[in-house]
Amino acid sequence: MTENDADLLALMRELDDPEWLEWPKHYNRGDTAARFGGLVTRLEADFAARCTAEQDTQDSSEYGRVVVPAKATVCGTRIVVCVSKFGSLALICAENPGAFLGTDEAQAEGELDGADLARVNRALVELGYAVVTEELMESDYDGPCNLSSRIQRPSWSDRFFGIF
Repeated sequence: MTENDADLLALMRELDDPEWLEWPKHYNRGDTAARFGGLVTRLEADFAARCTAEQDTQDSSEYGRVVVPAKATVCGTRIVVCVSKFGSLALICAENPGAFLGTDEAQAEGELDGADLARVNRALVELGYAVVTEELMESDYDGPCNLSSRIQRPSWSDRFFGIF
């Protein structure tokens, strides 16, 4: 585990609250929507393409997703950005969450260009999101919520991007 992963895991543990499954205690839907709208606008400008967006996901700790279309990327694979309702956590995926073991694998297989990934990462960081990796999110969940009553082997992704 890298130092950055350890920092992100510490952040996720800090954000985790067993009393609030779908969103954090002080969740502000309007602020989250505004930041998400800024992300969509930024990605559309950075990739010079219309991005599709789904937002305000019901019964889920995921707020929404932005999809950069395949035609706008160097490798011809769409980029999906998932945004959590918790702590502005964001996840970058090639094609779909789970399509690859992570962005490193997608790059190794020629499905994700490093410059495209850097462009999305830069937009997220500049907008105040904490970018987490699929590898970290798929690690076993060991927080205070009893997710095992709903999911056989819960992951951090189930906690911060899952459906409840």
